[in-house]
Amino acid sequence: MTTGKINVSVENIFPLIKKFLYSDHEIFLRELISNGTDATLKLKHLTSIGEAKVEYGNPIIEVKIDKEGKKLHIIDQGLGMTADEVEKYINQVAFSGAEEFLDKYKDSAKDSGIIGHFGLGFYSAFMVAEKVEIITKSFKDEPAAHWTCDGSPEFTLEPADKTDRGTEIVLHIAEDSLEFLEEAKIRELLNRYNKFMPIPIKFGTKTETLPLPEGAAEDAKPETIEVDNIINNPNPAWTKQPTELNEEDYKKFYHELYPMQFEEPLFNIHLNVDYPFNLTGILYFPKLGSDLQIQKDKIQLYQNQVFVTDNVEGIVPEFLTMLKGVIDSPDIPLNVSRSGLQADAAVKKISNYITRKVADKLKALFNDNRADFEQKWNDIKIVLEYGMLSEDKFYEKAGAFVLYPTVDDKYFTLDELKEQLKEKQTDKNNKLVLLYANNKEAQHSYIEIAKEKGYEVLLLDSPIISHLIQKIEGDNSELSFVRVDSDHIDNLIKKEDTAISKLSEEEQTSLKTVVETIVPKQNYTVQLEALDSQSAPFIITQPEFMRRMKEMSQSGGGMFGMGTMPEMYNLVVNTNSDLATTILNTQDKTTQESLIKQALDLAKLSQNLLKGEALTAFVKRSFDILK
Repeated sequence: MTTGKINVSVENIFPLIKKFLYSDHEIFLRELISNGTDATLKLKHLTSIGEAKVEYGNPIIEVKIDKEGKKLHIIDQGLGMTADEVEKYINQVAFSGAEEFLDKYKDSAKDSGIIGHFGLGFYSAFMVAEKVEIITKSFKDEPAAHWTCDGSPEFTLEPADKTDRGTEIVLHIAEDSLEFLEEAKIRELLNRYNKFMPIPIKFGTKTETLPLPEGAAEDAKPETIEVDNIINNPNPAWTKQPTELNEEDYKKFYHELYPMQFEEPLFNIHLNVDYPFNLTGILYFPKLGSDLQIQKDKIQLYQNQVFVTDNVEGIVPEFLTMLKGVIDSPDIPLNVSRSGLQADAAVKKISNYITRKVADKLKALFNDNRADFEQKWNDIKIVLEYGMLSEDKFYEKAGAFVLYPTVDDKYFTLDELKEQLKEKQTDKNNKLVLLYANNKEAQHSYIEIAKEKGYEVLLLDSPIISHLIQKIEGDNSELSFVRVDSDHIDNLIKKEDTAISKLSEEEQTSLKTVVETIVPKQNYTVQLEALDSQSAPFIITQPEFMRRMKEMSQSGGGMFGMGTMPEMYNLVVNTNSDLATTILNTQDKTTQESLIKQALDLAKLSQNLLKGEALTAFVKRSFDILK
């Protein structure tokens, strides 16, 4: 029997401290199963190149609980270790077996899936165990070894009577970690971290019912047998080529990832690249609508099928963190700070690749089946609009597939709008005016006025649309977006058949003076317009510039030193309305004032501006008129 002290020095213990000091204790199981997977994949590689003269077979990793003995066993059927290798890889902590193996076989092993980053993970066992044993038998024709350590630098190493190839780790669980002897807890950890490990993982057994043979008697009872309970899927969808999968396969995998998600995803994007970095994965577009407060952290990051985190910020472009799915890459550094990760060159390339791949997929979906893409638009628009705002590379490609729906459920790209509306919706400077509503119900009367005049009205109702509009206008100086309830459209759009006022200039001056004496000057600018006689007598609009400034001051917390912008509106009086003539010809000042107040309140009501005391007064006045 050998005794001695583990070679732990400041230099070689530092990576352990860096990796585990602030980590959750529960990752010990991920690390130990990763090591077992490593050992199994190494053996597979060595047998494939003829260096290991053994039968690889169908190895598994087994996790067993001995609750009475307060022990947890992790057993693999990998290449095992000789006593000398235990001395080297376990006692001399500075070595990482996986990294040394990869270095030795770097040309032939690069695609073998060996997990180099987890080589030091064995010592995480001491976060939950007061004593750890290793019983191991190498694939080489050498005696088995039994290593024991109680968490101090002291260890023992002696021969063992193990005859089958592989390694068994025995954790003597500490009193403060007895939760790891509960079946439910271990099952939870296996499902979280090891659900897609490349080697089958056995955890207990389950009962299976055998089918009855043909011709069995009616009262025959089917036979039941105990079989290994394999808790993982060693060949998840993202490890396969897209040509091997159909739509049902992708949907099945989606529900494997999110068993409590009953709604089907809209579509998926399969990522598969091996140069200039390695990355595979599948991203799913769920139904999102217009809610920005969607739960993020639904994309899972793996490294060679080992779960790492579901916080992919900095790796996946921010606008795509609202999606769901899996990304697997051995090229993402795991042991750096979040700021370091965002600055890493490889990570930036990966983020740019994902952005480009998503844009290409969206363009293909648009081109292949535009009608289906239009049908899904309202469920995906918030992600795409956010992407246009936050990612320049995505913005550059988005013009080919981003849609601008109308209030009548027609869909256009920006280029199509420019082409179709350039003749009928230009202002006095020949600039294209894109009218839009952001609330179809609240702005119904304004939409109807615009439609009666033959104008197209877009429906842009996402919470970030005002910011996106400014970006688009900045890149397209030949157009401007104007909300349908902003400055009156007859003032904006060049029109040949402009209506002529029924009132003379003198009468118009008198009417304006009367209205201005009643309407509060601090909130309203009175404008007289010769509109169609069917148009409303009083219309409230807000100048587009003023409305945008107000939105900026609200969203920016008083940015640019503007503070809170005042409520300023235009009151457009239709000089061709019967009410305008009635107000002008009414001699009784009280009646005249009442008409103006009632018309103003009706206009305010249509804009949802009538509230509180003013609304109460309006209702009372309306009932008085009815009496």
